[in-house]
Amino acid sequence: MSDLVFRAQRVVTDREAPACVRVREGRIVALDPIDAPVGDARVVDLAPDEVLLPGLVDTHVHVNDPGRADWEGFPTATRAAAAGGVTTIVDMPLNSLPPTVDARALGIKRAAARGRTHVDVGFWGGAVPGNTGELAALHAGGVFGFKCFLLDSGVPEFGHLGQDELVGHLRVIAGLGTLLIAHAEDGAAITTTPPGRSYADFLASRPRVAENSAIELLVDAARLTGGRVHVVHLSSSDALPLLRAAKADGVRITVETCPHYLTFAAEDIPDGATAYKCCPPIREAANRELLWQGLADGVIDIVVSDHSPCTPELKRLDTGDFADAWGGVAGLQVGLSAVWTGARVRGVGLPQVVQWMAAGPADLLGLHQKGRIAPGFDADLVVFAPEEEFTVDAAALHHRNAVSAYDGARLRGVVRSTWLGGVEVSGDHPRGALLERA
Repeated sequence: MSDLVFRAQRVVTDREAPACVRVREGRIVALDPIDAPVGDARVVDLAPDEVLLPGLVDTHVHVNDPGRADWEGFPTATRAAAAGGVTTIVDMPLNSLPPTVDARALGIKRAAARGRTHVDVGFWGGAVPGNTGELAALHAGGVFGFKCFLLDSGVPEFGHLGQDELVGHLRVIAGLGTLLIAHAEDGAAITTTPPGRSYADFLASRPRVAENSAIELLVDAARLTGGRVHVVHLSSSDALPLLRAAKADGVRITVETCPHYLTFAAEDIPDGATAYKCCPPIREAANRELLWQGLADGVIDIVVSDHSPCTPELKRLDTGDFADAWGGVAGLQVGLSAVWTGARVRGVGLPQVVQWMAAGPADLLGLHQKGRIAPGFDADLVVFAPEEEFTVDAAALHHRNAVSAYDGARLRGVVRSTWLGGVEVSGDHPRGALLERA
């Protein structure tokens, strides 16, 4: 029995096929032939140019709420997520005030989110100097793991771990049976960005070796402790052989990259275009192609947004000075379209994109009811028109601030509707749940 049925010629599971997707009480209960009887159920018939996808899971979103909600905030972030086909996000522990580094701060964060989210939201805890004694309580409070930096995070209230602290934290985290996610750049290999509008100068200040050496440190720590480590926002393709070898050796390490690293190239970024500033930086076109190959080879596991917005003033759009501008790309709403645009021209199909952006991130979190169209899974669904093109207008996105590196980009693939637990997300009535670790 079902109370809602989606009928589509293209339903993406681990392949594409026609199907009748039956939903009851917010869960998928069956996948039947497209011409199966539907009884009294409400029917959503997809148009011939539409595909039914599972809702995406984005494990790397900086909501910045509470404390810096003028940068984003739960209502705008989750409305943008839904408009981009993302039905689950996990909020990063820094840039909010207080940062999520103890149980009290987690309670404050959950209170800020409660009743204000249009999609389901989970939380990362923070691993910072001096808080090993807080990790167990955060874990018991339902965080999905712990985020650390290996260099200055950019905000004074979220410190970074040295080598000994990294190992100490990872031992505790391994004992809890959860994972450490790490911003992998070595501060010793980074130079001060010269003041000015030159993107080339900014790129040169954060060389690939900074990522490579930090990832080597993470591999060593994971090997020593047996802990699970996840490398966030991989930018340097030079690190792929090291990661491939570590995985082959059984080191428990996974890797993500982001739509902006797969879309843009350093050679095309104009001087003064600080909307593109992020850390680690967007690198050259040849590096981008090797990241795509790393995904194809399975060395890179998932693709998530690293949505890291700020106010226009902090981006220094007035001066275009890369030294002063906040680092972060705002792209939560357009990530699916950006990745699909790049995947399509490289011969990659929607089932693989869904694995990278929905099933894979859900598996990383242990969210066994998310990221797939299959019986028993939440009816988090996306109606997607893969051949429709559009030009991104940052002012029309649901992000709080109209600043995005994607502004003016021509992308392919439009999200026409998003469904959370079998109910279409309107953007008017927040009904997202606050998730906890299983």
